[in-house]
Amino acid sequence: MLWEDKAILFSILLVYSSSQVLGEVQEDGQCAELNSTRWQEYRQQRVREEVQYLLLTRNNPDCAQKFDQDSVGKPTSYFNTSRPTKVIIHGFSALGRKPSWVTDLARALLEAQDANVVVVDWIYGASFAYNLVVENYKEVALQISVLVNQLQQKHGCGLESFHLIGVSLGAHVAGFVGTVFEGKIGRITGLDPAGPMFKGADTYDRLDPTDALFVDAIHTDSDHFGISIPVGHVDFFLNGGMDQTGCARSRFASMYGYVICDHMRALHVYMSALNGTCQLMGIPCASYEDFLKGSCVDCGVFKGRCPAVGLQEKSGTATSPIPEQQKVFLLTTSSAPFCAHHILVTLEVSPLDKSAEVEVTLTTWSQGTEHRFRLKPEATVYRRVLAHPVALCLIDSIRLKNTGARLYRQGDVHVKSVCVSELPLHRHEAPLCVNDIDIRRGVPWSHDFVQVCGTS
Repeated sequence: MLWEDKAILFSILLVYSSSQVLGEVQEDGQCAELNSTRWQEYRQQRVREEVQYLLLTRNNPDCAQKFDQDSVGKPTSYFNTSRPTKVIIHGFSALGRKPSWVTDLARALLEAQDANVVVVDWIYGASFAYNLVVENYKEVALQISVLVNQLQQKHGCGLESFHLIGVSLGAHVAGFVGTVFEGKIGRITGLDPAGPMFKGADTYDRLDPTDALFVDAIHTDSDHFGISIPVGHVDFFLNGGMDQTGCARSRFASMYGYVICDHMRALHVYMSALNGTCQLMGIPCASYEDFLKGSCVDCGVFKGRCPAVGLQEKSGTATSPIPEQQKVFLLTTSSAPFCAHHILVTLEVSPLDKSAEVEVTLTTWSQGTEHRFRLKPEATVYRRVLAHPVALCLIDSIRLKNTGARLYRQGDVHVKSVCVSELPLHRHEAPLCVNDIDIRRGVPWSHDFVQVCGTS
């Protein structure tokens, strides 16, 4: 950033620090709530940059307090300067509706970590036409910066203790707060950062890796409302970052299912990851297509420790300094806890005279995962990464079926080998393989595995 820009930012910050009046701590027995925009205000398109802050801690997880820097140290305030501070920033709000997920995210954070959770309520500024909201989002970021600056200067809260979590447009608000503090904020997490009006924006105007000591982002709707480019040190692209399993694909489905399900999946996956039921681990790769083809099988760029969604330091990676803008991919299930095991299936067949189709099914008790390989005469080796509900060591059997029933397709298919392994690959773990299989058209073949997790 140019020094002139820095001077302007900090001049504005000083002006706000001396002039802004924030709300008082809520009286005992009363719970603070998010604002909402009245329909008349929405119709008149009166953008109001009013911001209030709500505080939730383990002492008051269900009853928010209104909060500002003057609240710190008062007997009625639950803010503790020795704890880390999570700052939740919502995004664009259609028709000024309160984001119903805020309380759920705050509770999930508090269950995972003893922290101060500060909710930024800028509903008044986040409603109305999207382009107007984007034009004014930096105003909100500056107001948040005032609060952070006062907590730092007057109460000794280190910048590294702040973790900003921004949803959609809120991710870019968080990014600009990070810009104001020259990237010294501890961490910023973007949950499907907004794409419209930001994909081609300068890094000064959107979330990027220089905004905090560590920036991670989860992408779930990069073909519509989310941004399609990496914006952090680690960017998790769930199911390629676009169409999410379990979200409606039809325009005739519910409006929520079609319009917002993909976009909000990042939030729900993040909340699910916080409870630690299972790991949502990503594999670094250049593209989703390469990932599905099994071209990327380990986490060497992170010294073997794959990044995981959640609160782990640097997403659980071991590298220092951490590489920037690393795209990692993972598959998920359609519902919480969303975790899936990445199983790589490698199929090698003898040369074919005609095209064919082989269905591979991995079964675990009553559950099964299947994929159809479309075989061509010019290729003999096929690889595919599948999302399976359990680990490789719990897979009971594998079934192959030649589904090419049409006359112009290959009749018998000779499978030299079919192997299954779990990603990320480790040197000491050998894949499960079966060799020399003849599959006749319409006649399934199966093989049972006898193994126990934790044994070789």
